[in-house]
Amino acid sequence: MDCCSHKKTIRSEEEHKKLINRLNRIEGQIRGIKNMVEKDAYCNDILIQVSAVNSALNSFNKELLSRHIKTCVARDIREGKDETIDELVTTLQKLMK
Repeated sequence: MDCCSHKKTIRSEEEHKKLINRLNRIEGQIRGIKNMVEKDAYCNDILIQVSAVNSALNSFNKELLSRHIKTCVARDIREGKDETIDELVTTLQKLMK
C-alpha cells in the first residue's frame, strides 16, 4: 500500500445528510452543556446532559459501524483483503474501552 494513500468512504447523499444532522444535534447538545457550565448550573443537571450526549454518540457509532461492516468490510472480504478483519477487530477493541 502506498504510504501516501488515504482510505475514504463514498456515502450516498441521504446517508451523508443523516450523519451530518446527527452530528449537528450532538454539537448543539455540547454547546448547551458548555452554556450550563458557564451559568453555574447544578452539577447533577450537567451530568444528565453529558449522559445524553454519550448516548447520542454511542448511537452515532452504532449506525456508522453497522454501515461500515455492511459495505466496506463486506466488500473487502469479498475482494480477499483479510487485513480488513484485523482492522475491524482493532476498531472494536478501541470502541469497547
